[in-house]
Amino acid sequence: MSSDTSRRKVLLGIGTAATVGLAGCGGSDGGGTPTGTGNMTETGTEAEMTEMETEDGETSGTAMVRVSHMSPDAPNVDVYVDGSAVLEDVPFGTTSGYLEVGAGDHDVEITAAGQPDTVVYDDTITVAADTSYTIAAAGEISDGADEAFSPLILEDDTSDPGSDTARLTLAHVSPDAPAVDVTAAGEDTVLFDGVAYSQSGSVEVPAGDYTVQVRGDTDSNDGDVVAEFDVSLAGGEVYTAFASGYLSPDDEPADTPFDLRFAESMSMDDTSDPAMVRVAHMSPDAPNVDVYVDGDEVLSDVAFGAQSGYLEVPAGDRQVKITAAGDESTVVYDEAVTVAAGTAYTVVAAGEISEGADEAFAPLVLEDDNSAPAEGNARLRVVHVSPDAPSVDVTASDGDVVLFDNVPYGESGSTEVGSGTYEVEIRPDSDGNDADPAAEFPDTSLEGGNVYTAYAAGYLSPDDDPGSEGFDLVVTSNAGGM
Repeated sequence: MSSDTSRRKVLLGIGTAATVGLAGCGGSDGGGTPTGTGNMTETGTEAEMTEMETEDGETSGTAMVRVSHMSPDAPNVDVYVDGSAVLEDVPFGTTSGYLEVGAGDHDVEITAAGQPDTVVYDDTITVAADTSYTIAAAGEISDGADEAFSPLILEDDTSDPGSDTARLTLAHVSPDAPAVDVTAAGEDTVLFDGVAYSQSGSVEVPAGDYTVQVRGDTDSNDGDVVAEFDVSLAGGEVYTAFASGYLSPDDEPADTPFDLRFAESMSMDDTSDPAMVRVAHMSPDAPNVDVYVDGDEVLSDVAFGAQSGYLEVPAGDRQVKITAAGDESTVVYDEAVTVAAGTAYTVVAAGEISEGADEAFAPLVLEDDNSAPAEGNARLRVVHVSPDAPSVDVTASDGDVVLFDNVPYGESGSTEVGSGTYEVEIRPDSDGNDADPAAEFPDTSLEGGNVYTAYAAGYLSPDDDPGSEGFDLVVTSNAGGM
């Protein structure tokens, strides 16, 4: 097998995309009682927006987008962006986490789960840089629908409302419900006034526990209560509530009762799922190191050849600093690394810190495939981080099996092999993969179902180099720790 040059420096998550319908904000008098009502705004895919543009007129930057399935008679759905599936088997009432997508135009397609030919929506949608959106799959897919299926596009205000205040957005997506008023504490507090289907509004309220009533719209906001909900709103948090389902499910095409379904938002500096990051110290002339992320020490006194367990970090740009252990002033690396939500990475401290280095110190950022290999197999990745070694072939069984062909310094490759104990040979690269081995590792054990990373590390000729670490194949499990 030939090597897969899978080195990554910058990786972005994939996501969905949308145009924008603005939601207005209500206010508070600072004394514990909301003042005014949430402003209602018609939402939909035709709303206008201003895009971030470069000098060439192209959009730049990224947006954060999530999807809510609020169509009460639709099956579970799959969501595609620009032809790639980004969300699968999403059930009614579910809101995804935020996903990152490039600003600009994107083709969004929504289909029945597992049935790409059953398309309920396919259109081009636009997102602006540095903005959060919710795409609500709303309306009905059945014949004779009260409200035809049409995604609603909401721009989410994820700014911090303050430690003692919560921001609540209401979106009306119940196809058989009339316009509604939303009150709290009986009729004393009007949160939202006259919200019609496909409209949304936003209000800020003091943090606390509320009994919220949904009422038929009247001029005095005292209509009959059609539903009542006890809700708890935490300070500093941002929520979206969908008035969804059917008021009269017995008369509708699906038995999906009316409910107030909540989705919690978050700031643009975060995403719903963290990234998983670990660090491997494979710089043969570097001392033990400490590792900092965004100014906080996350690993200390990491020795050569060691690999940490995975750490959870927020997705996005993270400032990573590597210093000599116990000496924060001796910095060997200090740069931003971009990581995507729900993705695992290995940051490999590689190269040399000494003057006249064969390979300058430069961490490698690798995306880790930790999915299960085929039954009975192990997945093995080899990373070449030996500064004085040429490109190598990696073989097994005395050269009968070629695992990796022509792997240069700084590159990696991955393959699946049957479980077992292997004699692994590292050979200088040759056309026949048959050069004399530079090193042999006779007892390399790979268990079925596991995922491994093996580092070809250290010096082939330590006497001629600034460090004393000899060449070795450091095999680590992707589920392992320090």
